[in-house]
Amino acid sequence: MTAAGNQRVLTFLSDHIDDMVRDLRRFIELESPTSCKPAVDAFGAALAAELRGLGGAVEVIPKAEVGDVIRARWNPGAGGVAILSHMDTVWDVGTVAGRPTRIEGDRIYGVGAMDMKGGIVIALWALRALRELGCFPQRPITYLLNSDEETGSRHSAAEIEAEALAHKVVFVTEPPQDGAYKTERKGVSHYTITAKGRAAHSGADHARGINAIEEMAHQILAVQALTNYDIGTTANVGVISGGTRPNVVPAEARVEINVRATSKVNQQAIHEQIMALKARHPEAKLMVEGGVGVPPMERTPAIAALFKRAQTLAAEMGIALEEGSTGGGSDGNKTAALGVPTLDGMGIVGDGGHAVTEYGEISSLPERAAIMAAMLRERL
Repeated sequence: MTAAGNQRVLTFLSDHIDDMVRDLRRFIELESPTSCKPAVDAFGAALAAELRGLGGAVEVIPKAEVGDVIRARWNPGAGGVAILSHMDTVWDVGTVAGRPTRIEGDRIYGVGAMDMKGGIVIALWALRALRELGCFPQRPITYLLNSDEETGSRHSAAEIEAEALAHKVVFVTEPPQDGAYKTERKGVSHYTITAKGRAAHSGADHARGINAIEEMAHQILAVQALTNYDIGTTANVGVISGGTRPNVVPAEARVEINVRATSKVNQQAIHEQIMALKARHPEAKLMVEGGVGVPPMERTPAIAALFKRAQTLAAEMGIALEEGSTGGGSDGNKTAALGVPTLDGMGIVGDGGHAVTEYGEISSLPERAAIMAAMLRERL
C-alpha cells in the first residue's frame, strides 16, 4: 500500500477512536482470568462473533482445562502472517466490580487494559480498517487467540507453534516496552532445589542434626552469584521454605528459582551450572529439579529487518516508533525460537501490567492499529 493509502487507514482509525475505546471497555468488563474457563470462553465467544463479522473463517479449538482457543483465517494457504493474542488475564472475576474501568485524560484504566485487551482491539480494528476501506490483503492471515498465556501457554503451545511454522512472519499484540516494539526478550527457566538433612533436638541433641536450612543457605548464595548483568543473565531465589519448629534441627528446606537469559547459549550455560550444584555438608543430600521453560527471543537480522520496515511505515504516517528489549517472556519467545521472524509489542502503549495502576493510552489505539494494518499489507 502507498504512503497515502496508509494515511487513509490512519485517518479512518482516528475517526473511530471512540468506537475503539468502547470495544476496549466492553472487553475489559468481560473478565477472563486464566483459571476460570467459563469466563474465558464467554470472552472467546464474543471475539469469535467479532471475527466472523470481519469475514474470518472462525474455529473454536476446545480445551478441557483452560479456555478454548479461537482461530480465524482469511485467504487460507501457506505463508502470510500469523497474529497472536491472549485472552486471559491475571485478574480474578469480580475485580472489575471493585475497580471499575475509568478514563482520565488520555488514559483508560482497567483490568487487563494493557495486558492485553488493548492489543486485541488493535488487531481487530486493523483488520476492520482494511476491510472497510476495501484494501484487505490477498495473503493468508491467521489470528490465533490463546487462553493460558499468563501461565505459560502450556495448553495452547501446539497451536501457537503450528501456526508460526505455517506462516512467514508472526505479529504479537503484547504491550510495547515504553512504547517500543519488542525485538528481543529474555528466556525463562525454573528450578526447585530441595536440601535434606537430619532432624534432631536443637538443645539436647544438636550435634547429631544436619541443618537443611544451613545447607540451603550455601546453595542460595551460589545460585544468586550466577547473576551476570553484563550478559543479561539473572538468577533469582524467589521462594524459600523449610523446618518445622524452632527447637528442631530442620531436616528439609526448599527453594524455587527463576532464571532469565538473553541467548540460548547463556540460558544453557546457567542451566548446567544449576544442575551441577552439590551439597556442601558431606551427609546432606541435594535434589535439583527443573530446566528451561521458554527460550529467548533473540534479535536476529530477520527480526531487525521486520522492525525496520514497521518503523519506516510508521514514520511515513508521522508516528515515531522505536525498538526495545525486555526480561519478560511471551508467546513471541516460542515463535522466534522456531526461526520464524517475530515482531512483538504491537499492542497498546501503557503501563502497570499486572498491577492495580494498569492503563492504556487511548491515543495509541489508532496509531498502533494503523501500523499493524500497514504491515499486514506489506510484502514481508
